[in-house]
Amino acid sequence: MSTEIQSELHQAVDHRRNFAIISHPDAGKTTLTEKLLLYGGAIHEAGAVKARRAQRKATSDWMAMEQQRGISITSTVLQFEYQDCQINLLDTPGHQDFSEDTYRTLAAADNAVMLIDAAKGLEPQTRKLFEVCKMRGIPIFTFVNKLDRPGREPLELLDEIEQELGLQTYAVNWPIGMGDRFKGIYDRQEQQIHLFERSAHGSREAVDTVVDLGDARIEELLEQDLYYQLKNDIELLEGVGPELDLELVHQGKMTPVFFGSAMTNFGVELFLKYFLNYALRPGSHNSTVGEIPPTNPDFSGFVFKLQANMDPKHRDRVAFVRVCTGRFEKDMTVNHARTGKTIRLSRPQKLFAQERESIDVAYAGDVIGLNNPGVFAIGDTIYTGQKLEYEGIPYFSPELFAVLRNPNPSKFKQFQKGVSELREEGAVQIMYSVDEAKRDPILAAVGQLQFEVVQFRLQNEYGVETLLELLPYSVARWVEGGWEVLNKIGRLFNSTTVKDSMGRPVLLFRNEWNCHQLQEDHPELKLSAIAPVVSGQQPINDSNS
Repeated sequence: MSTEIQSELHQAVDHRRNFAIISHPDAGKTTLTEKLLLYGGAIHEAGAVKARRAQRKATSDWMAMEQQRGISITSTVLQFEYQDCQINLLDTPGHQDFSEDTYRTLAAADNAVMLIDAAKGLEPQTRKLFEVCKMRGIPIFTFVNKLDRPGREPLELLDEIEQELGLQTYAVNWPIGMGDRFKGIYDRQEQQIHLFERSAHGSREAVDTVVDLGDARIEELLEQDLYYQLKNDIELLEGVGPELDLELVHQGKMTPVFFGSAMTNFGVELFLKYFLNYALRPGSHNSTVGEIPPTNPDFSGFVFKLQANMDPKHRDRVAFVRVCTGRFEKDMTVNHARTGKTIRLSRPQKLFAQERESIDVAYAGDVIGLNNPGVFAIGDTIYTGQKLEYEGIPYFSPELFAVLRNPNPSKFKQFQKGVSELREEGAVQIMYSVDEAKRDPILAAVGQLQFEVVQFRLQNEYGVETLLELLPYSVARWVEGGWEVLNKIGRLFNSTTVKDSMGRPVLLFRNEWNCHQLQEDHPELKLSAIAPVVSGQQPINDSNS
């Protein structure tokens, strides 16, 4: 490989940062996303996410249902430039019913930003997503949000992260006051105080006054008690807090903590500046031929998400591909690892929520949108050069099950097409009865809202009204060894056998107790809570999830 190409790849990787934001619903994730875009110059006015029509809609929530409810239920990709860096922001759904979509998105992320509400601290969904990051060894950056409202003591929040998540914390900045008395932030690295003026609902960039810690003007600009409190806090942090260790950060053992308020823009730009310095560059990925560095000259990437009907006018399907190595070029021909076919990648797109623009080149760390005429599945690897496959992306055990019926026979084709496309996309898992007479699909979901989204989208995008009939199961297990193993055992009690969309046997149980009972009766039967991956290597830590 020529030195010129080598240097181009090194430079491209060095200028790229890629991250996903994880949080509990209502911690302000979509607002923070909007503000990062505002500072990146990608949008000129941030639209707060409220389910009110009068306000400018948030860029990252593009589905009709999200805009009606003011929540994020799909992952989107937002790309923008800031200070000479190309940033790929993977926006994930905050709602716990969509944790599978978040898991798939984290497979494509190099870093995670954990967003915490200052008043509530760590919440259940944040803990759950943290576990996924830990499993994947992703560095975590913490942004403590909503300091413009009354909240808990900053030291108490740091302590909670350390105790509950087992993560060392390092406060990169420190808040001055809270609620109505939130005056700004102290930047520990530069030893400077940033005092903010509130702007119109945070729709524009915040105005801030920067003062060095020893500057005499502080006495005039800050109330005395806030200034003394700040000095005491800093002394305490410097005395007992650890030093910032980027190696520990990159191993996911220490989290840099930032304080601010996304709604009013306080602290967002400071966070972005330090994040670019501290975050992991795109790294190596594990594959069937070992770890592959991002500067490997052959292009390769994997599909981590599919989305149907992003543009309702064109009824299109888009595959989101994380570029892992080499240089992607428009119209290039690649190999599709699962099918062995060659595919020409025409019409690649740079994604910005629903807006797209054509893209000519992309490098490791970037996410590109490819037109998907039904050839891609989640977890697929595409490559040039030596054959390889990256780790696949498994499906988790669903907890809710329902039969989906189409009451209108004249809509049979649309119903089939809608169910098939939403299954491919991973909006819900689809299973079928082993009784050939029962043709209605069984929807299997992690949360109730997934059912609502499927019904809403079938009606909105495919013109099909459906009926849902809940089933009395709460546990699903895949049978290792498939039908052969199951047929040897014969009749099973307290479980129902169905098949997944790949035709593999799945046992459904009413509760965990029934599942344990069956395993005690048949110790030779190996059951898994995670579906075997369709393409790519089976990830290593899946057996005990």
